[in-house]
Amino acid sequence: MLFNSIEFALFLPIVFVIYWFVANKNISVRNGFIVIASYFFYACWDWRFLFLILFSTLTDYIVGLLLNRQSVQRKRKILLAISIVVNLSFLGFFKYCNFFIENFIDVFRLFGNELNISTLNIILPVGISFYTFQTMSYTIDIYRRKIEATNNFLAFAAFVGFFPQILSGPIERAANLLPQFCTRHTFVYQKAVDGLRQILWGLFKKVVIADTCAIYVNQIFEQSYNLSGSTLAVGIVLFSFQIYADFSGYSDIAIGTARLFGINLRQNFAYPNFSRSVAEFWRRWHISLTSWFRDYLYIPLGGSRGKTWTRMRNVFIVFLVSGFWHGANWTFICWGGINAIYMMPSVIRKTNRKNLDVAAQGKILPSLRDVFNIFLTFILITFSRIFFRSDDMSQALDCIKSIFSVSLFEKATIIPSISLLILIAFFTVVEWIGREQQYALEQFGLKWKKWIRWLFYYILVILILGFSGNAQEFIYFQF
Repeated sequence: MLFNSIEFALFLPIVFVIYWFVANKNISVRNGFIVIASYFFYACWDWRFLFLILFSTLTDYIVGLLLNRQSVQRKRKILLAISIVVNLSFLGFFKYCNFFIENFIDVFRLFGNELNISTLNIILPVGISFYTFQTMSYTIDIYRRKIEATNNFLAFAAFVGFFPQILSGPIERAANLLPQFCTRHTFVYQKAVDGLRQILWGLFKKVVIADTCAIYVNQIFEQSYNLSGSTLAVGIVLFSFQIYADFSGYSDIAIGTARLFGINLRQNFAYPNFSRSVAEFWRRWHISLTSWFRDYLYIPLGGSRGKTWTRMRNVFIVFLVSGFWHGANWTFICWGGINAIYMMPSVIRKTNRKNLDVAAQGKILPSLRDVFNIFLTFILITFSRIFFRSDDMSQALDCIKSIFSVSLFEKATIIPSISLLILIAFFTVVEWIGREQQYALEQFGLKWKKWIRWLFYYILVILILGFSGNAQEFIYFQF
C-alpha cells in the first residue's frame, strides 16, 4: 500500500475517523486500534512477515522489563546482548545472507576452486532495517538508564509498528515517541491542517519530482554501457533530485500523517541540498539514521575524542557500516567509503561542526561563497551516488570512466523535458524559501490572500493527479 495510491487514500480517512470518533475514548483501545491498523497496513505488503515484527516487539518488550528490574551489570549485559543478537540475526539473515554466500564463493573461485553452493531464495521484509534499529535503540537506552521500560505492551507495540513510519522511518527514539502512546490526545484542527499541508508537499515531491526523474534515470542506467559521459552525468544529477524528493517526500507524508493522529515525529530532512559542506550535508540528510549511528556507534567508539587517527577511524567505521546498512552490495560499501573520505578534511581540521545554521539565514539570497560551497557539496555528493545507483561495481566504474572521458563534452542523447526542468526549479525555489522551517510549506503562502493560497494548493493537487500515472515504489523500501 503506497502512500501515493488509491488504497492509502481510502485507508487513511477510515483510520482517521475511527481513531478520533471511536477509539480515542480509551488509551488502551486507541493503542490497540493503532496496532491493528498498522499490522493491516504492513500485511498489505506481505502478511507472512508480521511475525517478525511481533517477535521483535515481544523480545524487546520483555528484555526491556527485565533490564529495568535487573541491577547486576553482568546480567544486564547478557540481556542487552540477547536483544541485539535477536534483532541483528533477523536483519543479517534476510538482508545479508546471500551477500556473504556469494562472496564466500567468489573467494574460493579466486583460488581456482568452484563451490557447489547456491544462494537462498530470500525475500527482504520491507522496513526491517528501520524497525529493527528502532527497537534496538529502546533496549540500549534502557541499558544506559536513559529511559524506563514501559509496562504497557499495546503502547510499545504501537511504538514499534506505527504505520506512517514503519516502512522507511523516521527511526524514532522511545524517549520521543513512546510517551505519546501513553497519554490522551485531543484533536487540534490547526495541527491536522498543518499535517495535511506537509502530506501535500510530500506527495508533490514524490509523485511529480521523484517519479518523473525516475523515468529518465532508469532509462539511462538501464543502458549505461552504451551512453556518453554527458548523458550519464545528466542521469546521476537527476538521480540526486530523485532520491532526495523520493525519500524526503516519504518522510513528509509520514510526519504529516502522524500529525493527523496527534503524534509528533522528528524531522528527518533539513534541506540537505543547501548544505555548504559534506559534514553539514550529513547533519541534514536522513537525520534519524545519522543520529542513530552517532549515538549508538560513533560515540561508543570514542567519537571525536582522542587523536586524529582515532577520529578518522571512527568516521570510516560509521560510514562503512552505514553503507552496508543500505544494502548487501559492494557498491554501497564503496559509497560509504567515499563519503568517509569526503569527511576527512573536516575531521582533521576539526571543522565538522561549522555551518550549524541554515544557509543565508534571514536573507533572501545566498552569498557567492555560499553558492560555490553549496554547488561543490552537491557535486561531491552526486558523484558518490554513482555507486549508490549502480547495480554493481562494474557498472559504477564504467560510468565513472565514461564521465571522465571526452564523451562528457558530447551532446547528451537523453535529456529531461523542459517541463521537468521547470518543475525542479520551482521545487528548489519553494524549498529555498522555506528552508528555515520544518518543511517547505509550513509558513509558505500563509500571508497570502486566502484565494491565492488555495489556488496554489489546488495547482499542487492537479500536478499530483496529472503525474500519478508514473507511480513507483519509494526507493528506501529496498533497504
